[in-house]
Amino acid sequence: MSDLTVACWRKSSYSDDEGNTCIEVADGQFAGVTPVRDSKDPEGPALVFAADAFASFVAAVKAGDFGTV
Repeated sequence: MSDLTVACWRKSSYSDDEGNTCIEVADGQFAGVTPVRDSKDPEGPALVFAADAFASFVAAVKAGDFGTV
């Protein structure tokens, strides 16, 4: 696994302004994986997904495949 301490994180464009539903991703930085973390706990754990699986998930969210929450 790559050293995530060197990752350049970016906040999701869907995160709210109040800081309640914020995730950050470090996409395109590590071969074959996309790390995801809670921006409210940047020193906490990160989940690491296969890059193609995470891209499929994001595409499904954008397409509305999961409805609204």
